[in-house]
Amino acid sequence: LERGRGQGGPDDVAQRMVDAAMGHIKILEELGFQDIKVSLKASDVLTNIAANRLFASLPNRYPLHLGLTEAGPTATGALKSAMGIGILLAEGIGDTIRVSLVDQPEVEVKVARQILANLQEKPTGPNLIACPTCGRLEIDMMPMVARVETALQRVKRPITVSVMGCVVNGPGEGMHADIGIAGGKQKGILYRKGKVISTMPESELVDSLVRELDRIADEDRDLIAAGQELPTGIP
Repeated sequence: LERGRGQGGPDDVAQRMVDAAMGHIKILEELGFQDIKVSLKASDVLTNIAANRLFASLPNRYPLHLGLTEAGPTATGALKSAMGIGILLAEGIGDTIRVSLVDQPEVEVKVARQILANLQEKPTGPNLIACPTCGRLEIDMMPMVARVETALQRVKRPITVSVMGCVVNGPGEGMHADIGIAGGKQKGILYRKGKVISTMPESELVDSLVRELDRIADEDRDLIAAGQELPTGIP
């Protein structure tokens, strides 16, 4: 914004952002430019949402590029971006996105893909769901999830993988997953599409799941090499 335009509450600033954008659009149109994409970014989540909602409500034909400028370090920036971009996408607003973090570009791309995947805008790559550290947790989840997350880096297809720390509720909570494990009290199960494949000691759980994920990753590699389309999920 021009000097003095950024003062006021989210709605006031949003209106000024849109007014400024429309002013620049008018200049470009008068010069004969028609291939225009508009980006209304703020570092404040509420202002960002308000400005893009307002612009989208106007009778114009120009696409919107969404983002949250100067979002900050990875953890807080990813959260702010998920809200500032995700809410708009869920409302059908926005054509392209950019996540801006104080981190490497590949991390920004990963966060952007996760936003799209969780909104089912563009199913891409694996989705890992896991238990929180609740009172029913009976296994050491953090190292298990870390190993599964590493194994999933080779998997390219859209697939949901579940890691649950309770044999009572785990299978039910992970029923919608393509494949997963649930453990507790020194034993656990490997399940696929909600059906139990095998029961085993807790110490073998992660290895069994990683083997399955490696097999899926090898299938994805071969399909990509053959120029074939990757499936969604597993049979």
